Amino acid sequence: MRPIPVTFGMTLAAAVMLAPSATLAQQADDALALVAVAETATSEAEAVDPTAPRAAADVTLEEFQWIARPVIVFADTPADPRFVEQMQLLADRPDPLLERDVVIIVDTDPSASSAIRTALRPRGFSLVVMQKDGSVGFRRPSPRDVREIVRGIDNFSFRQEELRSGGQ
Repeated sequence: MRPIPVTFGMTLAAAVMLAPSATLAQQADDALALVAVAETATSEAEAVDPTAPRAAADVTLEEFQWIARPVIVFADTPADPRFVEQMQLLADRPDPLLERDVVIIVDTDPSASSAIRTALRPRGFSLVVMQKDGSVGFRRPSPRDVREIVRGIDNFSFRQEELRSGGQ
């Protein structure tokens, strides 16, 4: 099978036309390979959705240092009304959070003792907004709307520097 350059807008018919001298079986193999590449790219794009909350047990704060601002939502159970309210507030307005490189992390299992829970030691419900350098920007004991969160982020010295240097 000879290599065929792949673009995401390529149709199956176009893939077959790129290899006119190939046998029908080779053309079918090439087309199936293109479909597999497109499916992989689609699933990878979905897997890195920045607005999708991540479980604290699956990540560490260090992996976001200088890359993103973790917003961590802690609760003792996913049924906590404050947790439910906070997650709804975050989901309602994702764009301002994306503009500020926010990644949402949730931890609703105190017995699991995730590294993030151990480091930040929340009690009950807690909203913690981190800075890009890994330090705590602010903590809140009750749900906050996106407007208040982004105002707090915009007051971080690192965010001010980003704005001055023409970053996001």
